[in-house]
Amino acid sequence: MLLRYPDYFEHFRCIASRCTDSCCKEWEVQVDDSTAQKYLAMDGALGEDLRKFLRNEDDVWYLTVTEGRCPMWRQDGLCRIQAEQGHDALCQTCRDFPRLTHDYGSFVERGLELSCPTAAELILSGRHGWVENEVDADEEADYDPADMEILLETRDVMLTILSDESRPIPQVLALALLYGYQAQSLLDGEDSQWDEAQALVFAHQLARKSDPAELLRFYMGLEILTDTWRQRLLQPLGSTHWDKRLLALARYGIERYYLQAISDFDLVGRVKMVILSCLLVHQLGGDLTQTAQLYGKEIENNDDNVDTLLQGAYDSPLLTDDRILGLLLL
Repeated sequence: MLLRYPDYFEHFRCIASRCTDSCCKEWEVQVDDSTAQKYLAMDGALGEDLRKFLRNEDDVWYLTVTEGRCPMWRQDGLCRIQAEQGHDALCQTCRDFPRLTHDYGSFVERGLELSCPTAAELILSGRHGWVENEVDADEEADYDPADMEILLETRDVMLTILSDESRPIPQVLALALLYGYQAQSLLDGEDSQWDEAQALVFAHQLARKSDPAELLRFYMGLEILTDTWRQRLLQPLGSTHWDKRLLALARYGIERYYLQAISDFDLVGRVKMVILSCLLVHQLGGDLTQTAQLYGKEIENNDDNVDTLLQGAYDSPLLTDDRILGLLLL
């Protein structure tokens, strides 16, 4: 089986108490069942405290947030469980974060989550290569290999588009949006050709002047985790400069979400979500890495928010293609 990951993946190291945010902060930590059973049976003061804060909802175990943090968080920024019992005593969520694994049956891709500040710095550091290794594993795919081949080939084209620094960044993002429709048509079995120059002309024709506040209004309607995010949406700093790291953000989104369309054939929704993330981070302004990391924490780590975005790509009047293109090009 082929294992692929971006070359920055192996450079990640948790900086623990020096982190500008914390994965022990604000989130409820989901605990896998096997680890929960170990915690319930654990001896000593740690076991007693874990049983105080473990709860089960709909057969899912959580550690209840107290005073905005995981109850196992220590004042030095470290985890009490890891300090007293070692890394292997952590639940699966905490052992893995911010590492991502996407198992596509015949191959596996790994990556990092944007919601971790240290990972965000690596993700947004620029263009990167892929590392490929053969690993021993059972290979079984429950999809048509021809469909995955289309997704892989069109993702390569999409990433090439998003690596073009000769064009203004808004034009690159506009082309990526339209190429999403091109790739969707190929996935749907249609035969069509991609003409970048023609697509750019069409993008300018379709673009409609749009109020940037409408995009913020849509995100205000999603679930909000932190007051910081709420205030950023209410009082965006804005930016007149299109930072080239936005293209790195877009490439990250494509690498993370694009192939997931093999499950439901919704490629356009995922492409729009990625382009919208770049628009939003640009519009919010401030330190781009910090803004992007907060976006990841608020949006990407909330399945309901991701689902709402994917659906909104089709039925929200605030997220229509002409409005998105207007925000990019007009």
